[in-house]
Amino acid sequence: MTIEIKKSVKPIKYKLAIDKLEKRLEQIRVNKKKELIWILEHEEIFTGGTSFNENEILDKSINFIKTNRGGKVTYHGPGQLVFYFVIDLNKRGKNIKKLISGIENTIIKTLKKYKIKTFADRKNIGIWHKSKSGQTNKIAAIGIKIRKWIAYHGFAINISNDLNVYKKIIPCGIKDRGVINLNKIKKQNYKSIKKNLIKNFLLTIKN
Repeated sequence: MTIEIKKSVKPIKYKLAIDKLEKRLEQIRVNKKKELIWILEHEEIFTGGTSFNENEILDKSINFIKTNRGGKVTYHGPGQLVFYFVIDLNKRGKNIKKLISGIENTIIKTLKKYKIKTFADRKNIGIWHKSKSGQTNKIAAIGIKIRKWIAYHGFAINISNDLNVYKKIIPCGIKDRGVINLNKIKKQNYKSIKKNLIKNFLLTIKN
């Protein structure tokens, strides 16, 4: 199994990234290109998935774009690690539940290495952290799209991004939970997190 791995240093425009993912999907479908993992940061943007509602946008002046991934309204920007992929489920039993479970386990296992305990929630997709005061906050958002049994989009982990921007939306449509980043939970060196995420994701999607 050979998967191309890309890591972008400079922030990438959201639409440019999605166009590249969709192009790669079509190339994979006709066996012209390898599957892809692409790690990047986005320029500041708010995006709405296929199930978002307009009333989840509290500040109508935000830079907003509709997208075809699953999920509701979220934010991307500097300090947030975005882990995109284009993965052929035709080779992996066409099992969407297994893929989502694999993404969740990839994030949970990786953060455990940094002594951060997180969990998945069947009712509210994403990865969550419970503070000492008992507040549940989202640390990672997951949103995928399937076309011709090829899965793309991916997940985003908050590392050092500005949390104040989330006041402009109802993040992921959830009012009674917050959003947090890794630096708020535990100030430490997260430079190796990309390498660990890639390693754990590759293990989870093996046939």
